[in-house]
Amino acid sequence: MKKVLYAMFAALSVAACSPKQPQEAAAHKTLVLYYSQKGTTQKLAQELQSQLGADIESIVVENPYDGDFQSTIERGRQEMEAGTMPAIQPLQANLDNYDQIFLCYPVWFGTYAHPIASLVSNHNFAGKKVIVCATFGSGDFETSVQKLAQALPQAQVVEGFGIRDVRIAKVADELNRFLIEQGYKQGQVEALPAFMEHHPVDNSEVAIFNEACGSYIFPMGTPVDVAVRETATSTDYEFTALNNDNPTTVFITKEKKEGSKAEFTRVIR
Repeated sequence: MKKVLYAMFAALSVAACSPKQPQEAAAHKTLVLYYSQKGTTQKLAQELQSQLGADIESIVVENPYDGDFQSTIERGRQEMEAGTMPAIQPLQANLDNYDQIFLCYPVWFGTYAHPIASLVSNHNFAGKKVIVCATFGSGDFETSVQKLAQALPQAQVVEGFGIRDVRIAKVADELNRFLIEQGYKQGQVEALPAFMEHHPVDNSEVAIFNEACGSYIFPMGTPVDVAVRETATSTDYEFTALNNDNPTTVFITKEKKEGSKAEFTRVIR
């Protein structure tokens, strides 16, 4: 009898201490829902759909943005000033059929793109887990997630995966790591080491910062300190930069293969 009780206790202890398995997340009915103006976010969404085996649907604007950067900015400003949102076509998918929705969009004006504002005005996503995935020029991903959570108080909005537009060719590997680490799919990836402590930048680190950020359309500021980590394939940097005395965090990576250039991956303002 004692042996039976001990076996039962041991089994319960293992169950209680085991981390959440990816199979549990995979059992959810999943939809990838996306808006893409230039096709970049579409690549992210399609890669998500492929890796998850999920359903997918595009958000279609009745009067599409024409794709020109300056024209899109001007139209967006006019819409914000007028308090209007672009009309979108009704969704084909029945959101009631899904437990979790990967919502993908480009970041515009520091928040989610205007067609997403139209979407959330028509759907409250009540009771859904909404995993936000986005493409962006430099950053504001985290801010867009916060604003979306405020707009959807009845949903569980969580920060998902973000990638810069110019790095979309690397989305498959980086997305694979994210999905495995967060338990959305099965698999194994090598754990990334933590960044070392921050220290004042030296000349070589300033050169890395300038290589990654010097040609960007907007100034990134002056680097003042940095933390570094070494992975199997890259050297990663977490810079603190001052821009008009405002501190920003700039993440930069440089692959170890010959000829690689440093590139920044995200800015947190």
